[in-house]
Amino acid sequence: MKSLAPPVLLLAFAGSISLMLLLSLSNAGSKEENMEPMHVNTIDLTKYPATKPEKPVNLLFIHHSCGGQLFADKGPDVGDHCIYKTHPNGGGLRRMLEENNYIVHEASYGSLIGEDTDICHWHKKFKNYMDKILTLKHQDEFFTDGTQNQVIMFKSCFPNSWIGSDGSEPGDPDSCKKTLANYKAAYNSLLPIFSKYPHTLFIAVTAPPLAKPTLYKKEKLKEFIKQILGRPDTTDKVGRRVRAFNNWLKDVRNGWLKDYKLKNVVVFDYYDVLTGHGQSNWSMYPTGGGKDSHPSAAGNTKAAQEFVPFINRAVHRAGIS
Repeated sequence: MKSLAPPVLLLAFAGSISLMLLLSLSNAGSKEENMEPMHVNTIDLTKYPATKPEKPVNLLFIHHSCGGQLFADKGPDVGDHCIYKTHPNGGGLRRMLEENNYIVHEASYGSLIGEDTDICHWHKKFKNYMDKILTLKHQDEFFTDGTQNQVIMFKSCFPNSWIGSDGSEPGDPDSCKKTLANYKAAYNSLLPIFSKYPHTLFIAVTAPPLAKPTLYKKEKLKEFIKQILGRPDTTDKVGRRVRAFNNWLKDVRNGWLKDYKLKNVVVFDYYDVLTGHGQSNWSMYPTGGGKDSHPSAAGNTKAAQEFVPFINRAVHRAGIS
């Protein structure tokens, strides 16, 4: 019997290695989904009442599509510039807030304040336009009678949840390169600005999670090779990195707010709600058959229900009520 030619042997060996790598990667993915979430020391709001404010509170939400859908009632797609009255993915938060004595205002696409909402935009926006943010009524309409917003909610959208690398400290708050260092620098740059407005409550709403990327055989092999080489942009590393960043944001002992003494800044972890509070690093409520990162009505409704007692307690803590 003729022995196999060297190229044939090499191909067979490569095929065996590829199969082993794919099996290993598959097992690694299951471990990622079942990992234990790290402990985070968050602001304890339970000591404050979850009752609605006694007096009406003006609230501004700066957002794009996911925020508009979170605020909308569930129904047909009705609205402009991602400020929806109803939407198929609606969570009903606007109505819930209005029932709790909040006067809701929104800024989104097409307006000076609402147009740019990536994490790299927040520093310049709050630094240069705070007077307009405080007096914004709707899109580019402003109060002229001295009325000011007492609560400012701001949220980046899900593309910001792909943090491709750790980056280099100390980071650049205005860089739109999606690194962990730049993201931390961006939020750190906000606290000196927010500290100048102690009677205004700022609510940082974390960016919603991405739908879990679907990898096919060739891409899985590439992913595993990246892991072997220590490349920073595998899906597993990205998932863990975005989880770590959002945990850092709300951690008052080791994170963003550890040295902040005022009570006018809080973090609502929209990302954590939509990932099942640590069940995954990816969205548990995707749409479009699991491929679209816009949260479903079920996910937005859950987030809205958790948000109302959260904001009521935060408002009481800040002394706004």
